[in-house]
Amino acid sequence: FSGVLSEEVLRALLELQEQLAATTAWAPVSGREVTLSDVCYAPLNPTEPGLGDCCVNSVTQYFQNNGTHLAMTATQTNGKQTGTVDWHDHLIYCVNSPLSFKDITALELSCMAEYGGP
Repeated sequence: FSGVLSEEVLRALLELQEQLAATTAWAPVSGREVTLSDVCYAPLNPTEPGLGDCCVNSVTQYFQNNGTHLAMTATQTNGKQTGTVDWHDHLIYCVNSPLSFKDITALELSCMAEYGGP
């Protein structure tokens, strides 16, 4: 992995997404501030969505938009070989199995997005 798929870029993307999600705008017709959750597509909670319910398509959703998940590492043994698995391994698994609720690495992270969908 290099370039766009570096941990540094993914962390910057997470930060940008958090800033955008916190953005508000004044809606004069309704006389109130509106947020992303007021206008987002939230297929699993359409009546009263919170920010985590909004369907935001991004590579960071493979980590549930969670920097702690992105930073995780674990020791994994396959046969006689022992090594460390990290975000690279999780991402490769999820790209190939996006509907998985738990990857096959020692990280055991879900591939499902924060809002609950693929």
